[in-house]
Amino acid sequence: MLALAAGVASSAELELEGNRLLVTGALDGTALTAFKEHLASDKVRTVVFENSTGGNADVAESYAAAIRASGVRTEMIGQCQAACAYAFLAGTEHRFGRGLYINALMIPVASRPQSADLVGRWRGVGVQKTLADLSGPAVADTSLTADLPAAPAAEAPPPDNWRPDHGVLFTSTPTLFGRIYNTYYCDGTQGRDVSKCELLSDADPYKLGVLTP
Repeated sequence: MLALAAGVASSAELELEGNRLLVTGALDGTALTAFKEHLASDKVRTVVFENSTGGNADVAESYAAAIRASGVRTEMIGQCQAACAYAFLAGTEHRFGRGLYINALMIPVASRPQSADLVGRWRGVGVQKTLADLSGPAVADTSLTADLPAAPAAEAPPPDNWRPDHGVLFTSTPTLFGRIYNTYYCDGTQGRDVSKCELLSDADPYKLGVLTP
């Protein structure tokens, strides 16, 4: 059964395996300099994100910029959420890992997307992704702040407006007959239980450009 990762992710760690650079842990900046050096060496052809479930917007953009500049492919294994998803989409090709892994890519969105909203949102080789492409305008959750004074109208939204366990979740599960792909909208109230997320129709990851052939 697929469940979203819980707890605080550890800091990013890098491991070079031939021409594949494995990145595990949160994209929190601790390994960013080494990551850029690896890509600048021209030895890396594929960046593989494995079980990366944390990070912040600024660092995610730095990872994505380095990936775009080097023209490498990206791959993900296990879980890849928020900052990881942003960096993953920057690859010239972006794919799920094969084998017996259950893969789950969580892309933050500000609100429940409609089918028309998804088409083309993450499509296009070399498209310059922005944080707005990932999360859209910040949406305030007033359920816990109804009795608090309203923030000044001119106040800018925080750069990290994605919320834990909230977004569009693309999953890939191995079976005897090949892989099964599903897409869900998770509003964050489901915790780790993905079965409580809403199954989205007409949201094939390949048709949407989230995965490339």
